[in-house]
Amino acid sequence: MNKPLRRIAIFCGLLVLALLLRDNYVQYVQADGLRTDSHNRRVAIERYATPRGNIIVDGDPITGATKTKKNGINDFVWKRTYKDGAMWAPVTGYASQAFDASQLEKLDDGVLTGNDDRLFFRNTLDMITGKPKQGGNVITTLNAAAQKAAYKGLLSRGKGAVAAINPQTGAILALASTPSYDPSAFAGNTNTDAKAWNKLQKKNNPDDPMLNRALRETYPPGSTFKVVTAAAALENGLYTSADQHTDSPLPYILPKTTTELKNEGSIPCKNASMRIALRYSCNTVFGKIGADLGKEKMLTEAEKFGFNSEQLTPVRSNASVFPKTMDPAQTALSSIGQFETAATPLQMAMVASAVANNGTLMKPYMVDKLQAPSLDVISQTEPEKLSQPLSESNAQILQDMMETVVKEGTGTQAQISGVTVGGKTGTAQHGVANSEKPYAWFISYAKLPDGSSPVAVAVVVEDGSANRDDISGGGLAAPIARDVMKAVIDSKK
Repeated sequence: MNKPLRRIAIFCGLLVLALLLRDNYVQYVQADGLRTDSHNRRVAIERYATPRGNIIVDGDPITGATKTKKNGINDFVWKRTYKDGAMWAPVTGYASQAFDASQLEKLDDGVLTGNDDRLFFRNTLDMITGKPKQGGNVITTLNAAAQKAAYKGLLSRGKGAVAAINPQTGAILALASTPSYDPSAFAGNTNTDAKAWNKLQKKNNPDDPMLNRALRETYPPGSTFKVVTAAAALENGLYTSADQHTDSPLPYILPKTTTELKNEGSIPCKNASMRIALRYSCNTVFGKIGADLGKEKMLTEAEKFGFNSEQLTPVRSNASVFPKTMDPAQTALSSIGQFETAATPLQMAMVASAVANNGTLMKPYMVDKLQAPSLDVISQTEPEKLSQPLSESNAQILQDMMETVVKEGTGTQAQISGVTVGGKTGTAQHGVANSEKPYAWFISYAKLPDGSSPVAVAVVVEDGSANRDDISGGGLAAPIARDVMKAVIDSKK
């Protein structure tokens, strides 16, 4: 072979080798990524080729499926349906032929469509026997009665959110947000679905109904954060009992400033005990506690409760914020839930649940188990300890203080006959120089006669129709929390 032909042969050989390498790279390295790529239409076609499995609450499906009407261009066979879609949207998310999926519908898409690797053997067996592929189910921890109570209570108040947790396990019992949306409205792939989707977008609807306020909105927690500050005081030995008098002058001037930290009205806050200070919600007492402890001790305690960390339930919850950079005055303000302190409703439910559970904070979760189409369990969630913000003895001191708030303080509207309730109200500033209507908060837990605590709740209300002077955590949020707790208790009878 002459030299030019040899060069051509070598070059062609290299091209064939490169082609083989590329072909193997695509087939074996990129295969899974290409198969699941959202731009691969075959993925979406396969997703809706069979009815999706269901999301289950209390043994009943809150989702379904229906055949898509033939319109000549739509090659998706099935579309998702929802029962009480707006009430359950913060839990389910949506599954749309045109707009993909979110939340549980997205995270557990493999199980719901039947494409999860854990269903491989089952799918292979069905293929051999000629049985059509089926989707599995997502069994949630939600309590239908509690969710209904939460959603109904919020509907009468405008914007807001509720999160309820079982303190002993971390299981989420309710997760409501208003205003909400019905995922059925855009589950298909038609012009009607597109119009419904566009109407819900924040740029077209300033109320942002698709925002999951229970998990994704952080609010100034106001005086509900004083529970965290009280925990920090006990854990660091600044005060050792609920009834020990604090070193709290009146007026109290913020450290290194000439600014007076004021209380709401004429209330007995001078050198008040922490029990009295929590009952009347004394800014001066808890602001000074925060300043006396200092930012590092306050930050450590806040982070033990879950602040500054995202929570995966498995749906992601935004990280609540306790500032890491503060001067003493800002530490005082942060310690009463102001300055840059911000929390999701889930986070504040976690605070109440840790206190109720004798100081142990359990990891919040909303999926109990995943089921194969045969109803075999393919995954089970086990309760998991997240942290220990309080010792058992200090948690019981704090319980006693929170129960005083409900017995004879600002939280009396959360009382339930035959049940011990602990709580804390909050009215958080909103807007520049508090120019907007404040947020009304209430966090609480219920304790049964046997000492067990089946539920802890956080409620936040943005009631635009209320008179400013009538906005309070005890007046707007506490009744909703009461109804949610009662629904959980009644469902166990």
